[in-house]
Amino acid sequence: MAAASGENLEKIEDMIVRAAETTAAHVRDAKAAIGAVIFGQDRVVEHALVTVLSGGHALLVGVPGLAKTKLVETMGIALGLDARRVQFTPDLMPSDILGTEVLEETPGGKRNFRFIAGPVFAQLLMADEINRASPRTQSALLQAMQEQHVTVAGARHDLPKPFHVLATQNPLEQEGTYPLPEAQLDRFLMEIDVDYPDQEAERKILFDTTGAEETRAKTAMTGDDLIAAQRLVRRIPVGESVVEAILQLVRSARPGADSGDAGRLISWGPGPRASQALMLAVRARALLDGRFAPSIDDVLELAEPVLKHRMALTFAARAEGETIQNVIGRLKARIG
Repeated sequence: MAAASGENLEKIEDMIVRAAETTAAHVRDAKAAIGAVIFGQDRVVEHALVTVLSGGHALLVGVPGLAKTKLVETMGIALGLDARRVQFTPDLMPSDILGTEVLEETPGGKRNFRFIAGPVFAQLLMADEINRASPRTQSALLQAMQEQHVTVAGARHDLPKPFHVLATQNPLEQEGTYPLPEAQLDRFLMEIDVDYPDQEAERKILFDTTGAEETRAKTAMTGDDLIAAQRLVRRIPVGESVVEAILQLVRSARPGADSGDAGRLISWGPGPRASQALMLAVRARALLDGRFAPSIDDVLELAEPVLKHRMALTFAARAEGETIQNVIGRLKARIG
């Protein structure tokens, strides 16, 4: 009996390992499918995938024309998700995103309300230029992101699973915008900077996008595959040294004794949600690389996008020319 139960246990372990390897292969295929369309933004693609694998939402910050919209569209195809896009404007109302109830009359003369779902009922939503909408509309979306459901006329409507938001901001034109409050920025797992591509990547973009045929993304996963990958991410073991690195980094990014010399530069810092985000993100990055255990290198790589929108510098530090990136760099140097 003992031998038989041992064999069964080995079979179960083999099945778990094979399932994990299959899921990891799907994730790498999705990354390759996105990389075949989005050139010169490897780090952006990686961070966006890490965010989705972690079950979170991302804020993409970059000037126009850097393929932010194309990235979301391509991710939707590669991951097999229903992707939609909303252009945020000052006159956009919460009902334009969440949905509304309309009064209908049946042929028999009876009247009743019917809920018409808004674009938020998608698996992957692009909130383009989120800082252009009013705070009321921003908070309606951010509440849906946090709670995974919307309430209209007292009735609850659950959002589809998986559900992810990739919001964009233009860092240049700030006139007529409504910057997201710090408490709402904290809802985003990462803030991802989208920078200009290098010359070779831009050369490739020129030839691929201005010819007779344009490269199209291929579907590499389904929504169910993504949910399985997200479950796997939460089961990946994390070594004690990595946990300590996460705790040390996040706690040192707050004003106080843990931050050492950098403490005088920091006005306020990240809360425990940042530690949770970094814990999930390092696991997701390991899976994306085909590893089943994260390392301290993963912590150092993801520290900036996870922390920088969750902390602020003092007035004196800004006057001295300090930046959040520089401060995070000092905190990382204490670990690695």
